[in-house]
Amino acid sequence: MHKIKVLFFATLRDYVGSKSVELDIPLGLTVGGLTDLLVANHPPLEKVKDSMIAAINREYAAIEQVIPEGAEIAFFPPVSGG
Repeated sequence: MHKIKVLFFATLRDYVGSKSVELDIPLGLTVGGLTDLLVANHPPLEKVKDSMIAAINREYAAIEQVIPEGAEIAFFPPVSGG
């Protein structure tokens, strides 16, 4: 197990009820696994879980990327522009 910090931006903050949380996660957990864990703890995230964008230590991360020890993970809602 290792500790990470998870940041939530925009509407995701409302779904979670906080701008950040600290979690102990197992070694080898992927971004996708973390997303599932977050949805289990914060059910309102279910409606956007497939469209959330993740970043690990300020770099965009794929769903299958393993989360390194002591990482800062940020989740963003889907964005559109014009």
